[in-house]
Amino acid sequence: MPTHDASRALLISREALALAHLKTAAEPVDIRVSAEVLDRVAACHTFARRHIDAGNAVYGASTGFGPLVDFRGRDETQQQAENALAHLGAGQGPNLDAPLVRATMLARLSVLCQGRSGVSTGVVQALAAALGSSFAPAVPSTGSLGASGDLIPLSYVARALKGDGEAYADGTLMPAARALAHCGLTPLELDEREALALVNGTSLTAAAVGLATLSVARSLTVSVLLTALLCDTLGCSTEFASPALLRLYAHPDAERVGAGLRGQLEGIRPDDGRSLQEPYSVRCSPQLIGAVGSTIAYADRVTHDSLNSVTDNPVFFVEDESVIHGGNFFGQSLAFAGDLLSVGSAQLGNLAERQLDALVDPRRNGGRPPMLSPAPGQQHALQGVQLAATAMVVEMRRDTVPASAQSLPTNWHNQDVVPLGTHAALTALRQATSLRLLHGSLAVALRQAVHVGERELTAPACVRLYERLADVVDQVDTDRPLGHDVRMAADLLDRIVDEDDGLTSR
Repeated sequence: MPTHDASRALLISREALALAHLKTAAEPVDIRVSAEVLDRVAACHTFARRHIDAGNAVYGASTGFGPLVDFRGRDETQQQAENALAHLGAGQGPNLDAPLVRATMLARLSVLCQGRSGVSTGVVQALAAALGSSFAPAVPSTGSLGASGDLIPLSYVARALKGDGEAYADGTLMPAARALAHCGLTPLELDEREALALVNGTSLTAAAVGLATLSVARSLTVSVLLTALLCDTLGCSTEFASPALLRLYAHPDAERVGAGLRGQLEGIRPDDGRSLQEPYSVRCSPQLIGAVGSTIAYADRVTHDSLNSVTDNPVFFVEDESVIHGGNFFGQSLAFAGDLLSVGSAQLGNLAERQLDALVDPRRNGGRPPMLSPAPGQQHALQGVQLAATAMVVEMRRDTVPASAQSLPTNWHNQDVVPLGTHAALTALRQATSLRLLHGSLAVALRQAVHVGERELTAPACVRLYERLADVVDQVDTDRPLGHDVRMAADLLDRIVDEDDGLTSR
C-alpha cells in the first residue's frame, strides 16, 4: 500500500504494504494517506454507522464479545467501546520492543485503510500521526493466541492511543496520556465498532513474522559470506559449489547460494594438503543454506499477503450494503510461516556452530592451535565464545517445537481451535536475534583464525571482508571478555549486507 523515499515518508494509496516498510516504522515516519483512501474509509464508516444505528445485529456493536455474542451488549456507544478494550487488559510478561509495536501499528493501519473495517478517518489519521512521532504503546508480550487476532496486545495499543495505560515517548516509559502530550498527539475517541476494529486482527503476528523474515534473509546472506571466508581461511577447494553440480541438484535457491559462494571465492588458491572431500559444514552448505532460502521465500509471501489482507470481523461491503461475519482474524498461515522460519534459523545456527567448532579444533582447523589460542593453557581465546554459542544453539533447537500444532481450546470453546500464530511469530523473532549473534561469534573466530594461522587469505572478496572485521574486532593475544566483540561483529555483518544486497542468495 505505501511507497516511500529517502525523506522517510510513506504514502498510503493503492500500492501494497511491503515487508521493508515494517522496519521503516521503527523511527518517526511521515505517513500520508491519499484522498482516495480517506474517501473509501469514510464511506465504509458511514455505512457501518447507519447499519449499526438501525438496530441490525453486528458482532461487538450490539452484542457481547467472544462466547457472549448471544447476549446483548451495552446500549451506550462509549461504554461498549470501553468494554471491548477493558476486559482484554490482562497481558503479562515484559513489554515488547518498541520497533515491533510500531511495526504492528503500521500493519493495523494498512488493514483499516482498505475501507472494510467501519472505522472513521479520525482513527486512520490518529495512527498515522502516532507513527509520525516517537510514540510507542507499552504492550505486554504474553496474551495473544493469534486466533481472534491479537486481541490482548492490540488492546494495549488502542488504550494507549486513548491515553490509558503506558507508552514510550522518545524511548522513555511514562503514562500514555503524558506520552501523547509529549508527542503533540490528541487522545483518540472510539465508538464501539472502532474499538473492536483496532484489536480484531493479526497485525502483531504479521509484523513479528515480517521483521523475522527480513532478519533471517539478511542472516542467510551473512551465512554465505562467512562460509566463503571459512573456505579461504582453511584453503578449501570450491568444487562443492560447482555450477554443474548444483544444476543437477535442481533447487534454484541452492544454485543461487553456490553462485554467491563462487563470487566470494573468486581468486582463491586452495591448499594442496586438504582432503578430497570437506566436512558437510562446508561441502553441503549450498544445499543447506539454499533450503533456508526457500523457507524465507515462503514466509515472505505469506507475510506480504497477511499485511495486505483484511483481518477484521465483521467485514463491511459498502457496494452491496452487506455485513459478513467470519474468521479472517485466524492467523494460521502466519503461524506456519513463523514456525518454518524458526526451523530454518535453527539449522543456519547449527551450521554456524559447527563451522566455529571446526575452527577451534586443532584436528580440523588447518594446523592452528586449540581454541585459536596464541598460548594454549595460558590464554583461552575463543573458549568462552564457543560455550555461549553452544548455549544459543541449544535454545534455538528447543524453540523449533511448532507452536502452530499446540492448539488448546479456550474462551468457553468459542475458540475451540487456535493457531497460536503470535507464539510462533515472537519465537521466530527471537530465533533471528540468536542467529545474528551466532554469526557474530563465528566472525570473531574467523578473525582470530587468520591471526594465528600461517595461511594468508587469497580471494580478494574474502580479504576485504576480513579487513572490515579486523577494523572492529581486535586480535586476541591476551584473554579478554569477547561478548561485546561478538555484538560488534554481528552489527558489522548487518551493515555489510545492507550496503550490498547484490550478495544475497535469495
